[in-house]
Amino acid sequence: MCKRCANAETVMDPCAKYAHKMSASDEPRRVHFQSPEYLVERLDAIADLFDTDRTELLVEAIREYIEETAGSETFQQLVATKYYDDKLEFDAVKQLVGAETAQQLRLLKSDLEDEPLDLPAPDDDDIYGGNAASIATDDEK
Repeated sequence: MCKRCANAETVMDPCAKYAHKMSASDEPRRVHFQSPEYLVERLDAIADLFDTDRTELLVEAIREYIEETAGSETFQQLVATKYYDDKLEFDAVKQLVGAETAQQLRLLKSDLEDEPLDLPAPDDDDIYGGNAASIATDDEK
């Protein structure tokens, strides 16, 4: 059971079997990593307390970290900068910040890459044609 449901008033049974936000296309993938022994021992103790296994706790912790990180403005600025500098592909950006934000970044990048408009420099003519009206402000009265 995930931490979110453990703290909720009503625990939904499907949550214990299917982690939040998983879709039918989310296939489990085995990963291997090294961790300090004391963290594994604490994780196992927490898993025993919630009557679950270590994997479910790790998946939930990773999910929460990703959601928190991806939602931060600093992270999104970093993704945008790397995308604009061609250090990230669009598909990676979509994974990192979501499809909607990625599309916005793609449009902004396209605008930034466009050639400036070929407009002539303004001449020194009076744009008001000499008929400009002025209004006295409270300070001038």
